[in-house]
Amino acid sequence: MNGKKHDDGKARHWERTIHEATRSGISILEFCRQRGLQKSQFYWWRRRLKARRPQRILGKQNKRQASFALVSDKPGMMDAGIELVLEGGRRLRISKGVDEITLRTVLAAMGSNEC
Repeated sequence: MNGKKHDDGKARHWERTIHEATRSGISILEFCRQRGLQKSQFYWWRRRLKARRPQRILGKQNKRQASFALVSDKPGMMDAGIELVLEGGRRLRISKGVDEITLRTVLAAMGSNEC
């Protein structure tokens, strides 16, 4: 196996591991302890993978600031995590722990001028 393929394999492994840690609901320290991972290695890979991602998938034409509103503060009413209300009244519910790549892909598919 050459160096590039080996590095790509490691990157895929760490992407999955970081995604699992995000969705686990436990601290990074505890996640690493349970998995026998070095905390410093976890953070190194997280920084490295973030730096490899395209910075602006949605494009530079959208410079409006986001605004947020509390939909409900009752327990269980907002299982989605957050809800975006888009132009035209469409709503996008985003679950807790969604990975950034998936969210960016969905937003890009919806059209960058709407978010």
